[in-house]
Amino acid sequence: METSIEGEERAGGGPGTGGVRADTATAIPPASLSPSRASDFMQCPLLYRFRVIDRLPEKPSEAATRGTLVHAVLERLFDAPAAERTAPRAKSLVPGQWDRLRETRPEVTELFADDPQGERLARWLAEAERLVERWFSLEDPSRLEPAERELFVEAELDSGLRLRGIIDRVDVAPTGEVRIVDYKTGKAPRPEYAEGALFQMKFYALVVWRLKKVIPRRLQLVYLGSGDVVTYDPVLADLERVERKLLALWDAIRLATETGVWRPRPTKLCGWCDHQAHCPEFGGTPPPYPLPVRAPESGGAQQGRMGPD
Repeated sequence: METSIEGEERAGGGPGTGGVRADTATAIPPASLSPSRASDFMQCPLLYRFRVIDRLPEKPSEAATRGTLVHAVLERLFDAPAAERTAPRAKSLVPGQWDRLRETRPEVTELFADDPQGERLARWLAEAERLVERWFSLEDPSRLEPAERELFVEAELDSGLRLRGIIDRVDVAPTGEVRIVDYKTGKAPRPEYAEGALFQMKFYALVVWRLKKVIPRRLQLVYLGSGDVVTYDPVLADLERVERKLLALWDAIRLATETGVWRPRPTKLCGWCDHQAHCPEFGGTPPPYPLPVRAPESGGAQQGRMGPD
């Protein structure tokens, strides 16, 4: 599974950050779509419900938290002058950013509660340092001057659907060409699964196009886990296709929201899910639905069958 936390999770508003389940007094229908939440619905509509409607708490994971830490280090490195953006300096940022992460997200301290001697934590931090160091074999930060880092973007489509997310890095060439860069702390997927990762990047490209009327020249995925760089040069047809897919996806989400029908979609990823105790596929019972519902229409669209395009 992907190990970095992207979008609203890194901003502190994602699932599991509050640990409080929504109820009828506080639950509100979803009003926007991010790449991660779109992927949730495509993976399993019930997972989307648990995260967005019920806001069920989720335990932090070592892999995802390490991804958050590495993202923070790579962002902060660009605060230094170009000549000082070295691997030793980047690695030296790891302890301080870990301390900051524990302050802003105290729940991550649970990860090493059973590690009184700090041995597992030391190995975990060393792995974060290795991922940071590997980045220098893939890109040269002394030659980069990002236009934006950890950029929150939001655009409203003509349909009224709001798209939002956080882009790791935006580079703008002197000629005005835009490159969107995303760091992944996992390994590059096999070719047959590569399109899923590109879906996120095309989502961002669509938002930039809608905001700036500029089609990004390049989409770049930097996989620190395997040392791979994957690039894709989008064209207008790509963005129009993604927009149509998102509109269809949003229609399915609105239908599920109104009817309260969120079907589970069992896959191999279920083994990673924190919500098996609430999932009918594992003998669990979902919490009471906190939103008003209407009777579902017969012959409604199937949920969760729209994979990345």
